[in-house]
Amino acid sequence: MDEIAEILKYVLPSLVVFLTTFYLARKYFQSEDMKLRHERLVNNQNIITPLRLQAYERIILLLERISFESLIMRTNKQGYTCQQLQAEMLKNIRSEFDHNLSQQIYLSQPAWEVVKSAKIKTIQQINLMSEKVDKSSPSINLSKAMLESLMDSAREPASDAIGLIKSEVRELIGA
Repeated sequence: MDEIAEILKYVLPSLVVFLTTFYLARKYFQSEDMKLRHERLVNNQNIITPLRLQAYERIILLLERISFESLIMRTNKQGYTCQQLQAEMLKNIRSEFDHNLSQQIYLSQPAWEVVKSAKIKTIQQINLMSEKVDKSSPSINLSKAMLESLMDSAREPASDAIGLIKSEVRELIGA
């Protein structure tokens, strides 16, 4: 029995020292791991934030370019018929949208959905207005119908999307 007590006198303090050291070392390494993760997160944010802001800028530009006024100004050529103007505007919208598809990586899901919705609603309104005019008449008739429709509704499909994008940007930059 004395032999066991003698062994315990040496083993127990060693065991306590070992467990204390193990606990402190573990806490230290966990703390260091948390610091490294935080540094990585901050570094990633410093890289991602400018890219996200650039994506938001490009999406705002897309939405502005698919607005009725912008589309009419860019696509309407002298001598076009309503049908030609409609086809050119739809081609332009699809091209603009396809060119900016990759930007969805940096946008929130609700923001991207509202951008897609603005595109679809704009196309629907163009098609709806083109049904109300003679397809072979001068393109000015379609332009006029679209602008009158815009004045009646007081909102363009892209305006809601622009508002959401602007609010996300304010959140991102902390304004």
